[in-house]
Amino acid sequence: MGSLEADILEILWRSDGPVTPAEVRDRVGGELAYTTIATILTRLVDKGLVRRTRRGRGYTYAATVSEAELTAARMRSALAASTDRIETMSRFVDGLSAKEAAALRAALEELDG
Repeated sequence: MGSLEADILEILWRSDGPVTPAEVRDRVGGELAYTTIATILTRLVDKGLVRRTRRGRGYTYAATVSEAELTAARMRSALAASTDRIETMSRFVDGLSAKEAAALRAALEELDG
């Protein structure tokens, strides 16, 4: 995912509801063309990360996944690409803070419960 796609997803996640391409453009800042924003939004729709809804003569856009859901999917994808999943998980866990490790333990216990 490109940085502009990530920036636009961030805007959608922080919005109170669906937004128009013009609203996204205003929040991105800079001098990007409306068509550039619309193209990126369409790509995100095609990837299943954003939903487009007709409103009047135009469309509004909203994220279909949360930031946490997208990050978790990326983590699963990275793990699936590893030739040694156990070692990869071990290295990941080694880098966690005590608070993060406790949260991971709690989540695993909840799955077992």
